[in-house]
Formats: sequence, C-alpha cells, structure tokens
Amino acid sequence: MAAKKKTGKEIYFLVCKETKEQNYTVVLNKTVKSKVFKKYCPKLQRHTEHTPKKV
Repeated sequence: MAAKKKTGKEIYFLVCKETKEQNYTVVLNKTVKSKVFKKYCPKLQRHTEHTPKKV
C-alpha cells in the first residue's frame, strides 16, 4: 500500500464573532489561521465576520 501524503490542510469551523455560533465548516491550510471571512449568519439574518476555530 502507498503511504498517505501530508497535504498541510486541516478542518476548521467558522465561528460568528457576534453570536459565537459555528455556522460553517471549511478545509484550510495550516498557515491561514487568522483569516477573517464575511459570511451569512442565519441567526442575525445578515453578513457578519467569521473566524476559523479548530475542530
């Protein structure tokens, strides 16, 4: 069997900064931990900033 390759990617939750809810799941490189995403928050019904959180 072939050995598994290390891709350098990890699974993160995107957490809303205002409601602290986990709304999305994404696969990111290990180096992109401090990126801020503008995503839709269903609870507030508008776009807010989301930050990645380790699974």
